[in-house]
Amino acid sequence: MNDAGLGALAADIALEAGARAKQRRSEGVALAATKSSLADIVTEADREVEQLVRDRLHAERPDDGFFGEESGAEAGTSGLTWIVDPIDGTVNYAYGIGAYSVSIAVVQGEPDPQRWQGVAGAVYAPVLGELFTAVRAEGAWLSGSRLSVGEVTAAGALLGTGFGYDPATHDDDLATVRRAMTMARDVRRMGSAAIDLSYVAAGRLDGYFERGLKPWDFAAGALLVQEAGGIVTRLELASPRPMLIAGGPAVHDRLRGIIESAGRPG
Repeated sequence: MNDAGLGALAADIALEAGARAKQRRSEGVALAATKSSLADIVTEADREVEQLVRDRLHAERPDDGFFGEESGAEAGTSGLTWIVDPIDGTVNYAYGIGAYSVSIAVVQGEPDPQRWQGVAGAVYAPVLGELFTAVRAEGAWLSGSRLSVGEVTAAGALLGTGFGYDPATHDDDLATVRRAMTMARDVRRMGSAAIDLSYVAAGRLDGYFERGLKPWDFAAGALLVQEAGGIVTRLELASPRPMLIAGGPAVHDRLRGIIESAGRPG
């Protein structure tokens, strides 16, 4: 199967998984567990949707690896690994806020963001009815239209961000937002990194930054941004909460400079 075929498979499974998630939300949400903190929840739907994705991929791509948020990693023999977030924005999902998504990416190489190469990805927001797709060297797309990152305007950049669930991290996150506001028109915090990155690719956000993202949070979204002409950088990789920055080249570079300057003396 070529890259385009892998992209079509990612999109097809994302549509099915998103429909299942939306159906389960309409039937009511059962909380299954917490993750990093009491505020970081897992629903029964997260687990069911991830199992759906895993089963589809096992049936169609049995030699590929799998790396999912809920069920962990499984090595493959093909050199390809699927990186899956079954419901990105679980708190939104639990509260009935429509800004959640299914994120599915396939990468080549080790399942390590610093080593892999994105091959294809899909982000589907079922309540919003939008499917974002990307295939390496073939662009990023939404509803048949090719996506392109936005450009800087005199009004400043519209930025997206997110916060960690651990209250101990909030002061640092808010301090980063204060610094970023020096270049911003305004800031949005939607609660799904995959949607935020998709919006950067679509030019709906000019840039995005967040600490502590996991590989499944950004694997598909990062490829979308890159294929739409943007740049994605991860900083402070030795930290337990690395920083991810995404945007068009000018916004990315300015935002990176602001964030990095906070750690410089003088």
